Amino acid sequence: MLPELAARLGENVPRYTSYPTTPHFHPGIDAVVYRGWLEALESGGEISLYLHVPYCDRLCWFCACHTKQTRHYEPVAAYLRSLYAEIATVGGLVSGKGRVRAVHFGGGSPTMLKPEDMMTLGTVLRDSFDFLGDATISVEIDPNNTDEARLDALAEIGMTRASLGVQDFDPNVQKAINRKQSFLQTKAVVDGVRSRGVESVNLDLLYGLPHQTRESVSSTVARALTLEPDRIALFGYAHVPWFKKHQTMIDEAWLPDTTERFAQSRLAARAIVDEGYESIGLDHFAKPGDALAIAARAGTLHRNFQGYTEDRCETLIGLGPSSIGRFRQGYVQNMPSTGEYGRMVADGRLAAVRGIVLSDDDRGRGWIIERLMCDFAFSAIDLVESFGEAGQKLLLQASSIALQDPARLLELQGDSFVVPAENRPFVRSIAVKFDKYFESGTARHSAAI
Repeated sequence: MLPELAARLGENVPRYTSYPTTPHFHPGIDAVVYRGWLEALESGGEISLYLHVPYCDRLCWFCACHTKQTRHYEPVAAYLRSLYAEIATVGGLVSGKGRVRAVHFGGGSPTMLKPEDMMTLGTVLRDSFDFLGDATISVEIDPNNTDEARLDALAEIGMTRASLGVQDFDPNVQKAINRKQSFLQTKAVVDGVRSRGVESVNLDLLYGLPHQTRESVSSTVARALTLEPDRIALFGYAHVPWFKKHQTMIDEAWLPDTTERFAQSRLAARAIVDEGYESIGLDHFAKPGDALAIAARAGTLHRNFQGYTEDRCETLIGLGPSSIGRFRQGYVQNMPSTGEYGRMVADGRLAAVRGIVLSDDDRGRGWIIERLMCDFAFSAIDLVESFGEAGQKLLLQASSIALQDPARLLELQGDSFVVPAENRPFVRSIAVKFDKYFESGTARHSAAI
């Protein structure tokens, strides 16, 4: 039954790292609106920061991130000057209104920064924002450009979690995606961050890549597990060549079909769980003592643009081109073009160019989708108590979905709507039923499986 469902539900749907999703952002949310949201932050709250580094020293053909390749460091140095300017402006607007609970450095490749620049960036952040003593600092690491000096710099800025991109260890797969990275390179970085006291290591693995087979995926997972990561993220490759032109370097004939992708994902998931990891949401795994696993068991797991997280902060401030912020009022996104972003922030302006204001209906639907993605269930009582009249309307819709679905993807059990365990791999296809924007949108998405 599951392979048949996988084939039927393999349609392209959002990944739901936000709701509404980014294709529905519009230019009505600009720098003026964003400034108002920053100034309206209440004192004493906690905030999270996301910093985007939009450069790589090589372009991986599977990547769908906002980044560009450069073989010279001057564009990176110029970008950092712009980033410092934005940090100073935003930090001034939120001064005294929020303390930093978590920071995430993403990209692109944050480890492309020179060690001295990484340490300067860490200093600029702490000079501009009020950090909690136990704030977490996560950094996405490319083992190919990470040396001892960079590891020292990451330790200096207080990194508490390292997230390493692995994708696949098979040389044929690596060649097809233009990312050569040996197991020994990866192990050296894992050992290096741990020797510097980093408390958590995450590995990102992919299935559905060109030339991948169940055997190659199993081999990669087995080797990754020998590194004893605290967390593993197991993502399905998102083939979106209409969005990222460099993905046209990947011949679609090399890609596994939906049934094979599903088989690869289930095989990898079973192997990880068999080693004692707890399954977290759709595609994450964590050791039982990890903060992510603890949050999942407590029902306090959340989902944002970095995936599943234990971060409870309502406010997420995005810094750098294309970065997205989340506020009580809605979402806001910076100018994606690095050059235009630099011109906008140079004189103390903000770089926001699009976003969306949340309605009561958006909040209720977003809550349902997040709980489905995190817990595979949501409480009818909590829905109505939290969202009132909007919740009542959504309760009727949820009841209709549960009663009319012959595949039983969503069931009413007591006062809760639950995704049966065997149908959890298809949760994105269930969540889309609560997305009022989906049918009217023109955006194209990645495969659900």
